[in-house]
Formats: sequence, C-alpha cells, structure tokens
Amino acid sequence: MRLLKNILTLASLVILLSCNKDKKNIADVQELKVGYKISPVDIKNVRVTDNFWLPIIKRVQEKTIDYAIAKCEEEGRLDNFLIAGGEMEGETRGEMPFDDTDVYKIIEGASSSLISAPNKELEMVLDSLISIVKTGQEQDGYLTTWRTINPAKPPAWWVEVKEGKRWESLAASHELYNAGHLYEAAAVHYKATGKKNFLDIALKNADLMVKTFGNDEGKIHTVPGHQIIETGLIKLYQITGKEEYINLAKYFLDNRGNPKNHDLFGAYSQDHIPVVKQDEVVGHAVRAVYMYAAMTDIAAIKNDSLYKRAVDKLWRNMVSKKMYITGGLGARHDGESFGENYELPNLTAYSETCAAIGSVYWNHRMHNFYGEAKYFDVIERTLYNGLISGLSLDGTNFFYPNALESDGEYKFNRGSCTRQAWFDCSCCPTNIIRFIPSIPGLIYSKGNNTVYINLYASSQADIDLKGKAVKVTQKTSYPWNGKVSVNIEADSKTTVKFRVPGWSRNEVLPSDLYTYTDIYKGEPSLSINGEKVKTSVSNGYFEITRKWSADDKIEINFPMEVRTVETNEKVEDNENKLSLEYGPLVYAVEEVDNPKFNDITVSPSDEFKVNEEQILEGIYSVSNEKLKAIPYYSWANRGVGKMKVWLPLNKDK
Repeated sequence: MRLLKNILTLASLVILLSCNKDKKNIADVQELKVGYKISPVDIKNVRVTDNFWLPIIKRVQEKTIDYAIAKCEEEGRLDNFLIAGGEMEGETRGEMPFDDTDVYKIIEGASSSLISAPNKELEMVLDSLISIVKTGQEQDGYLTTWRTINPAKPPAWWVEVKEGKRWESLAASHELYNAGHLYEAAAVHYKATGKKNFLDIALKNADLMVKTFGNDEGKIHTVPGHQIIETGLIKLYQITGKEEYINLAKYFLDNRGNPKNHDLFGAYSQDHIPVVKQDEVVGHAVRAVYMYAAMTDIAAIKNDSLYKRAVDKLWRNMVSKKMYITGGLGARHDGESFGENYELPNLTAYSETCAAIGSVYWNHRMHNFYGEAKYFDVIERTLYNGLISGLSLDGTNFFYPNALESDGEYKFNRGSCTRQAWFDCSCCPTNIIRFIPSIPGLIYSKGNNTVYINLYASSQADIDLKGKAVKVTQKTSYPWNGKVSVNIEADSKTTVKFRVPGWSRNEVLPSDLYTYTDIYKGEPSLSINGEKVKTSVSNGYFEITRKWSADDKIEINFPMEVRTVETNEKVEDNENKLSLEYGPLVYAVEEVDNPKFNDITVSPSDEFKVNEEQILEGIYSVSNEKLKAIPYYSWANRGVGKMKVWLPLNKDK
C-alpha cells in the first residue's frame, strides 16, 4: 500500500510498540450461544471465486480502503486522535462529531479483508491506525476526539453546546454512536487477527459506559440519539461473556420512548414510544434499522416475546409499504428519513447507502432467527441493486443517496447529480468499506443439522455442522444466468436447503408492494445426477436430506426472463409506470444509451433481448427497438445524464 509509509510516519508520534500484541489462536475465539437457531458460516471458512462478487470485493480491498485512508489523513481524521492525546497541537479538524467512526469502519472492513485475503502490510497499517486511535483515548476510557480536544468548540455540523460537558446533548453529539462503531470494528479485528490491541480500547470504553449509564442511582438516565452502540455492546458480550454489556444494550432499548427516563428525542430518533409498541418504521432510516437489528438480537438472546413481536411488525411494515424496488430505504432528504406509508418518490428518493447496509444486517439477523428465505429475498434485492450502487466501478466515487430517477440537473447526491469522490459526512463510503469484505459471510448458514445455501455465487465453504464436516462448492454465472452447479461432501446424512429466490417464485418482495405484470414462463428446478428431484418449496427453499457423495452432480436452474413490474396503486409516484428486471437485477435506462430518452415507454407485452456487453466492467443489457437498459447498480459511471427506473406505461398495447 502506498500509504504504509505515511501512516507509519504519523504513527511514530506515538509509541507503536505499546499496543497489546497478545494473540489468541483464532480457533479459540468462540462466540457464546446467544439464542439464534441459525448461524452464518464464518468468512474465514468461505472462499469466493465468483466473477461478479470477487471483483467488487477486490476493488474495495485493493483500492477503496487505501483511498479512504488517504482521505482520512488528508481531512484530519487521524490528526484528531493525536491532537486529543496531546501528541499534536491544534483544534478539531472536520465537520462532523462522528468523524472518528470513519477510521473505525475502515479498520473493520480491512479486518474482514484480512480474513479472506491475508496481507501483512495491511495488518501493519491497521496496527498503526489502532495505535493512533489509542492515543486519543482518555485515561478513564472516554473516546470522542472533538470533545476531548475542545468541548466548547464542537464540529461545525453540531452547534448545540451548553457547558461543553460529556454526554450533555446525546440527541446529536454522537458520543455513543462513536462508541458503537468502535465496538463493532474491534470485535471484527479481534476475530480476524487474534490481537487484543483494538479490543482493549473498546472494552475500556465499554466499561466506562457501564459505569456511566443505567437505572442505578448516580448513573445517567438517557438513551443514544443515534443507535448502534446496542449491537456493538452485544458483540462485546458475545466475545467476553460480560453480562453488563448486553444489559446496558437492553437498557438503552427499553428506555426509548420512556419520558420518565429522559426528555424524548422524538420519532426522528425512534424515541417517541417504547420500542415494543412500535409497529411502523419511522424517522431517520439508518438509526432505525440499526435499532431493529439490536432488538432482534435481544429477542433471540433474551427470548423476549415482546421484542420478537415488535420486530415482526416493523419488518412487515417496511417491506409492505416503505421499501424501494432496489431494496433502498428512506423516502425523504429531510431527516434522511422514512416517509409516510407508500411514500416512495423517485427523483427525490433518499435511499441512503448506509440504510441499505443496515437493512442487510437486520435481515440477516431475522433469517438467523427464523430460517425463512424471505429475509434473504430482501438481502439479495438490496445487495445487487440499492447497496452496491453506492460504489462506483472505479472504487473511488460514491452515492450517499441512491435516487431512482435523475433529470441530470437536480443535485440529489449532496450537491451533485452524479457520484462524488468524497463527502464532508463520509459515513456511506466508509460503511461500504466495512460491509463489502464481509459479503462471503452471507452466502451460507448452518443450524439444526442443516446447511443453508442462501446466495448463489461461485465459492467454496468448509462447514462444521456440530462436529460433522460438510464441504460445499458452487459454480455459477449468477446474476447473469440462473444455472448453478453444486457439489456437496458430507460425512453422514445431512439436510441441505437451497434457496429459491423470490423473483423465481414470481414474488418481487414478500408483500404486495410490487407485482410482476407478465407471466413467468420458467420453473425453478433441481436435479441430482441428471434426475429431476421432485421436492416442494418450503419457506422459500428446496430441502433435501440424503447421504451426499462427492460424486453427486447437483444442478439447479432458475430460468431468467426480462420481467415487468408494477407498484401498488397507493404509491402515487409510480402510477402508470413499469420497471424492468432480469433475475435479481433491477434495470435502469440512461440517456447516454437512449437518445430519445423522453419518448421511452414500456408494456408487459414487450419483447426484450438480453445482451452480454463489455461496457461497465461487463454487464448484460436489456434492449428492444425502443430502449436499452443497464443494471441499476451500474448507472452514473459514464458522466452526468438522465436516468429512470420507472418507465411510462404504453397504454396502447
């Protein structure tokens, strides 16, 4: 990495060798049994060889991580830790009170990268970054650099300062949000490397939180403004077994919407009514899905039926009334928030990249809880469309919001109508970095003597199923082709569940929000050694139990056709409009491919061709005599121009 020299030079201002290098064997890093029936197969046991996902993962590993570290260095993210620790002089650099988290998220993503692609040079960079972070930590464990540097002079974004004290305005200070990302990153780094240098920083901070917040007399009675500390505390609990961490996470959740505990922050922060009474997703979309993920953890770990009922209702509301066809979340720029039920504008869609990432984290937990394919239907739709759209094909430009329409003039992307190289609020670029390298951990799950194949991507997994070794190998060209070859080796009779994607079950989302308007001619099928297996789809899976042989040739086919989709009539913005899909991919038309852009119409009876093209890093386009469409995730990589996902219906056909 070209930045190694710069980072090491910066880190020389602190005592590099002071970090705790005590290492545990990775095999000894065990999570506690925490109530989930199903667990993901760890990325250390999954090797991705896929022609679609591997280039995206490598792009982040080889380019975006380095790029983001350079940006953090350039914009003072690293200096802030050194200034806070007295190793440099100066005032806080940067605009946001949560700038520290950009460094944490980079460390998290890079740590996940180390699991699948060991890299000593990158590991050295992380050790240097961690030593810089440690410099900014106060003696009692407190770690928010802007407040340590000068509590009376916060970043420009947040001006509500009273006396400059800790915790004084948690609705906006992001002190607990900063801690949450610290914990999440430290947990991944510990699992990836076995080193405790970053984990010790997180635990010291978490112990301060336990001493500071709670119901006990003398403690502060309040909740975070921006959620994520809850899931972070739970991850520390999973590593250490320390009950105080999960109890504090539950305290923060239990007291949202409790006016006897604190002055409520309102619906924007999901702090308007108690969480167990919430049944509509409202407010800031990222805060919301992070909170719902933590609620699902509590439902599973504590076997809490009230939490379970609440997350079920919230999930149903989201997928039935407030989700874009791309999987995106958040209708409004104002407050980065969900709108009303069925409020899903296209030109002004917010659909923040961070919200898509948070949705995947939440839906993954819901699948771990229930084992139903519908949660992975949402994950797949989000992954292939509204999530990776947030990263350009060159790995160094980003969408913060992900609009579903562009007129080439409206500057929806925080001052731009195309991708930007960075943002003053850079939460989305660094969230992409923390998420993308972890994708291999989504492909397979295990539980109840069962292996779940959730996503289709060329890969190999070595799975320990309660002491029984199972090896799964996939070969596929998905999402361009629905044919998948699978090889399974197992010591004894094993149940394997092969997910049948919602789109191939003629279901856009697990709700009536969107509907296919054409007739699906294909039929999902599975054959073993050339013989079609007669098995029904249960909870979205082909389920087969047998003694698998290494010689078994398993072939799955999900026939792909170009489909037309309409929206529930209650979504006013999509009235008399259709969108195009092919397999799991949502398609968009761009002006650069369609000179008569404003004349484009579509009908359910239209015939389309699917063409393999070498543009946009290799795609399959969809075309007929009236239009050419490209996968939505790839738009805005060829300059500024108009774009639409939802196309006018041709009423004459």
